Amino acid sequence: MVLAHNVELRQELAISGALKAVNSAFVKARVAGEIQGLNAREGDFVKAGQVIGRIDTTEYQARLRQAQQQAAAAKAQVDIAQRSLDNNQSLVNQGFISKTALDTSLSNLAGAQATYQAAQSGADVARKSLDDTVLRAPMDGQIAQRLVQNGERVAVDARVLEIVDLRALELEAALGAAESVQVQAGQTAQLHIEGVSQPVTARVARINPSTVAGSRSVLVYLSVQTTPDTKAGLRQGLFAQGSLATGSLTTLAVPLEAVRTDKPQAYVQTVVDGRVLHQPVTVGAAGDYQGVRMVAVQGLKDGAEVLMGTVGALREGTLLTRAKPVAGTS
Repeated sequence: MVLAHNVELRQELAISGALKAVNSAFVKARVAGEIQGLNAREGDFVKAGQVIGRIDTTEYQARLRQAQQQAAAAKAQVDIAQRSLDNNQSLVNQGFISKTALDTSLSNLAGAQATYQAAQSGADVARKSLDDTVLRAPMDGQIAQRLVQNGERVAVDARVLEIVDLRALELEAALGAAESVQVQAGQTAQLHIEGVSQPVTARVARINPSTVAGSRSVLVYLSVQTTPDTKAGLRQGLFAQGSLATGSLTTLAVPLEAVRTDKPQAYVQTVVDGRVLHQPVTVGAAGDYQGVRMVAVQGLKDGAEVLMGTVGALREGTLLTRAKPVAGTS
């Protein structure tokens, strides 16, 4: 038996989800071709900028040579047009030809220069494509997936490797719209992660401003705070569940198990003048108090004697012989 009394309930939300790396990236092929020299495998550590593979350069080297030769030919035409202009300028000054011929030479030189600049741009594009045959790690981390093998031909934007940085992990939890209103950045949670014996602390880092299409749930991102003892066992994709502390509430409350719902209206079994009385109550917010799950109720007086749920349903008016009640739970 317990006494209904005012307590400070620690309000919590149940959360669950999979761990994911805050920083991750896919290495993609920026040009099409055959994969070569890809030796990194799952679990290997890589550094930002490290060369981790290549795409066959034969075709791209040939394209660069072609573009460079076209640029050289265009430069020769510029030189010819410049000499022609110089000659015609001299002849105009001497009065041997008209200024119209000089204008034509100017136009020819301008056209040759434009062709040369376009050829140089083509060479730059070919050089960029050749540089893109080198696959480099965009960030520090570990290889999580190797999606192709040496000798395979890949298309542009094909995924080659996935890199994850396990130094910063977060939990992505989906909450209902009503629950999400209680969540604020900075709130803490205790998580139990599969394979990790010790509970892990997490802190709300971000709240998605939009709901998920279809489910209308709100995604909340919790930054996982690791210790040397837990860090070694954490991996991307591990399932985690726990409780998020959202605040506290001082209210009249009874243990959750004392509230009965076998009637249309929720009620508790109280003891008045030694007899059992079924007292209808309105159930409010739930929370923890001294390790016991409590629930706020309306319809009871402070200090009312309430039977625990383990007693079972008793008929109203049943006469009880009991010991003196003690404040708190029992």
